[in-house]
Amino acid sequence: MTVVTKAEAVEAKSSAVLHRDLKHDPFRVVSSSGFYLQFDDGRKILDATGGAAVSCIGHGDQRVVEAISAQAKTLDYCHTMFYSCPSAEDLCQKLIESTNGRMAKAFIVCSGSEAMDAAMKLCRQHFMELPVPEPSRTHFIARRESYHGTTLGALSVGCHVGRRAMFEPVLMQNISHVSPCNAYRNKMSSESTEEYVSRLARELDDEFQLAGPQKVCAFIAETVVGAALGCVPAVEGYFKAMKAVCDKYGALLVFDEVMCGMGRTGTMHAWEQEGVIPDIQTIGKGLGGGYAPIAGLLVGHRVISTLENGTGRFSHGHTYQAHPISCAAAAEVQRIIQKERLVANAFRMGKYLESLLKQKLGHHNNVGDIRGRGLFWGIEFVKDKATKAPFDRELDVGMRVHQKGLSLNANHGILLYPGSGSVDGKLGDHILIAPAYNVTMSHIDEIVDLTVQAVEAAFEEL
Repeated sequence: MTVVTKAEAVEAKSSAVLHRDLKHDPFRVVSSSGFYLQFDDGRKILDATGGAAVSCIGHGDQRVVEAISAQAKTLDYCHTMFYSCPSAEDLCQKLIESTNGRMAKAFIVCSGSEAMDAAMKLCRQHFMELPVPEPSRTHFIARRESYHGTTLGALSVGCHVGRRAMFEPVLMQNISHVSPCNAYRNKMSSESTEEYVSRLARELDDEFQLAGPQKVCAFIAETVVGAALGCVPAVEGYFKAMKAVCDKYGALLVFDEVMCGMGRTGTMHAWEQEGVIPDIQTIGKGLGGGYAPIAGLLVGHRVISTLENGTGRFSHGHTYQAHPISCAAAAEVQRIIQKERLVANAFRMGKYLESLLKQKLGHHNNVGDIRGRGLFWGIEFVKDKATKAPFDRELDVGMRVHQKGLSLNANHGILLYPGSGSVDGKLGDHILIAPAYNVTMSHIDEIVDLTVQAVEAAFEEL
């Protein structure tokens, strides 16, 4: 008689999980440690992206596990309508200190999408609580080929064509979009960097005029564009020019650093490399490093001053806002990053990653652009290097490279993050590489070698 274990019985049934794709079961990760994931089929995968640029100190750090356990034993939950707790106070203090006091308050939620919705509401409330309220401020300007989250508000302000398409009829109509700052795709060969920046500034100014200068709440942008474009940083002077347009019309400036912030690009906040301080900043993935669901806002003095001189309240909140365990986990992650000087390591190792990627893939006939900052790098693939022509969408090149990476050999592979739409929201393929901040040169050697193998395997098939 054959005895079937409980685990085998569960495995035999169809999954009860509403996976992202109901027609294909995802691989199952059974454990993780350091830079590696263990699949249930025995494969060991090098996690070169930390999921979606999340795992910033690697997997399974016992210091964070112990901080979570200690917090759970002390205080598991409290409702922020009535109380605060030490772990939330500790984390928010660390976050404000990380800006050298240039931001005033932190607001903690569970996801980047929630953070963007909160930012939009805070922009609106700011104008409603001015000494002379401006109720006409209802419009937001963002950029094409951007991604700000998946709730209806965040999806509305973003412009990820594929993720928006089905929901267009129910998205907010008080939002318009201007061109991204993507020099590889959009800067003309005859233009200097200064001329390119001036052209984008005029476009934003024109959009203010079209929407109605006194109707715009804020301009919203990813400081370094993540999944939608594939790690595209702005050219020098771009964000100073955008801020000047916002200041001209009295609008707020919101930076989305959910993916590119909290040390990912080689400074704690990506805006530090731009010489521009936002009015509101969203943060997320690198905040808690994947150990707990957490994201948030950093709010500037201008907006906080308005609230303090008005109602004294932010008219917004969530049940799990500033959850004690999530805050304890994130505070420990931030302590480790600071103690081990991991942001500086991200900067140094990022330079090495850049040089190695360009050395080993820059000559490839189908690699159009290699761009990024710190430990946040994108590789864009093209059909023709000279014309920059993209591949047909049906070929799904980024996904092919990702899949080849997972199956390089029977026992070992690499996780790369695929993306599409880097040309116009539909066409264009890329992958992201975003390893943990404590990565070493030997790790980067392995990441680049396996990435090259995955790229070559994918194009051999094509």
